[in-house]
This record gives sequence, structure tokens and C-alpha cells, in this order.
Amino acid sequence: MIRLVTANVQHALVDGEHVDLERLGHALAGLDADVVALQEVDHRQQRSGGTDQTRVLADALGMSRYRFLPAVQGPLDPPWRRRRAPERPAKHAPGLPGYGIALLSRLPVRAWHPMRLPGLNLPGLPPLGVDEPRAALAAVVTTPDGPLTVVTTHLSQKDPWKRVQLRRLRRRLRHAPRPLVLLGDLNTRGDLPARRTGWRELVHVPTYPAARPWLRIDHVLVDGDLRAGGPASARDLGVSDHRAVVVDVVLTSAPRDERRAR
Repeated sequence: MIRLVTANVQHALVDGEHVDLERLGHALAGLDADVVALQEVDHRQQRSGGTDQTRVLADALGMSRYRFLPAVQGPLDPPWRRRRAPERPAKHAPGLPGYGIALLSRLPVRAWHPMRLPGLNLPGLPPLGVDEPRAALAAVVTTPDGPLTVVTTHLSQKDPWKRVQLRRLRRRLRHAPRPLVLLGDLNTRGDLPARRTGWRELVHVPTYPAARPWLRIDHVLVDGDLRAGGPASARDLGVSDHRAVVVDVVLTSAPRDERRAR
């Protein structure tokens, strides 16, 4: 069994007042995950103490394989929200501030694949106001039962962009090794993500707002020979306005006697 975690961590913000990255690292370590997908991660931003949050969290979890992908590169000041996203994902420049998504793994990673998602300037659709640039990050990890493609993203809050972004993800990932899991804050309620991609929704737990969650906007979608190894749960990490989703998965194409028990 492989344990997956996805969390919109809101740059480790506690009660909307102060950043506590140590608290977040301790909470994530307690979940004993094999792969962790994070959204709203800061990289050397002034508001979070200039820290490389991905590296600090990877150290706290004992995970030597990790990657940060900036959706926004540069200081988080008001003008950034009106910058047009580049056609290709921004290369991660360790010395520059950034804000985006991250994947951390205790399993070996065969390959990393960053993707830029369409946004406000997509041809053929009218502009719908200001939004953050969006991206996705995929990793092909080696499990005891074979390869697994894990993808994280943080989709737009606006329609039709989230629908277009889901369609783009489906097309870009059509040749990725299966089974495949997409995890993240999709900013979408209900079964729209499953309907747009044709992939199966694996969890049905509310995650937002963290104090009393009643909205299910953090999703886990799967495609291929994979099933849940037990009920998923939403965990309050003590930071962020979202709860984390924790789910164990089993690669069902592997012979039963070769699957490791957790």
C-alpha cells in the first residue's frame, strides 16, 4: 500500500496571522506518507521569512526526492496578479522568490514533468478578471508494485478556466504511465473533475474550511489499476484554511502476494 497526502498549506499560515513552518512539518511527518502533494507553497517570500519551504518540509519528513514548481516567480506584491503566465512553466531558480506547488516523495522518482496550464489569455475565451497563473507537476515514482504517476495542481477559482485546465491536464497526461493519481486543490465541488477527465474520484471527504469543513474542493482522481486501500480522511494540520486529505492506495495490477502491507 502507498500512502498519499494532498494539502493546500497556505504557506503554513496559522489563523491568518503568522507562519509556523515547524508546526506544519511536524503535522505532515505524523501522517507517515509516501508521497505528499502541496499547494500554495512559498519559496523565499518575505511574508514567510524568506524560507525555502519545500526543502524545509522535505527535511522534516525525511524525503530526499522533492521538487517545487513556481506558478508565480517573483515577490508576492500586488502587481504579480496581473502578470501574464508564460507559455511554458517557469524554471525554478532557487535564488528567486516564488509561489506554487510541490511534490515530496520517500519513493524513488524516475522523472519529473512540469506543466503550465491555460489561464486568462486563452484564445477564444473572454477574460474573466484577475487570477493566479496555474501549473501542474507530475512525478513518475517507483513503488514496490510498479510505477505510479503522481500529479499535483491548484486550479483556478473561476469558470471556465478550471474546466479548460482539467481538459488540458487530461490531454497532457494521456501518455503518462498508469496508474495515475491527480491530487490537489481543484477549487471545484461535486463530480466536475471526474466528469471532465473521465478519471475516478477516490475520496469524498470535506476539507474546507479547516475549522468546520463542509466543502469538498480538494480531490484525488485516479486512472488505471489502482484502488483505495481503506477510507480516506481529512486531517487538520493546525495550519492553513484547508484540511489535508490522507488516502492509502493499492496498485491492483500487482500480484496480491507481492503487495507490501503497511
